[in-house]
Amino acid sequence: MPSHHLPLLLTAFRYRFRRNLEVMSHHLVDDVAIGWDELGTDLLDGAPPALVAALTGGDQWPSRALDYLITPDGSPPVRMTVTDYTADEQDMQWGYILHPQGIEVISLLHEDIGPVVDWNTDPRTAFSDNPARWSSAAPPPVIRTPRVAAPQAAAPAAAPAQGVPAHPAARR
Repeated sequence: MPSHHLPLLLTAFRYRFRRNLEVMSHHLVDDVAIGWDELGTDLLDGAPPALVAALTGGDQWPSRALDYLITPDGSPPVRMTVTDYTADEQDMQWGYILHPQGIEVISLLHEDIGPVVDWNTDPRTAFSDNPARWSSAAPPPVIRTPRVAAPQAAAPAAAPAQGVPAHPAARR
């Protein structure tokens, strides 16, 4: 759901991956055999403690890849592409595509494309989880914006990624 994933992804981009989309894409897309069961607070490594506390309430949980899956015939599981199955067949509700300008959030049950949440969006912004509100014809559905500006990164930011191909990071 966007209200869970966007804060983690926006913060990870800024702090853990230091605004390097290629490194972030490699970690989230290329380094896992299949996909993610859970995105965890380990993505918040390097973020200011106050921001981590605001996002998690002090809770911590690990990211878990779907590397433990076993197929019915015992063969190794493989990553499926959008052309293998429809989102409906896989019970997928959301898709996240990492672009140089931000994260495209797609309500897979309603549209094939979605609005892009800019990488500079404050990770404490509250987004709607109502799939019908994530329309490609409208801006991202913000429920509430934070009152205080997000802390700045202590480390210098790397140059923004240019010409990095978008990587789908679909999530159930």
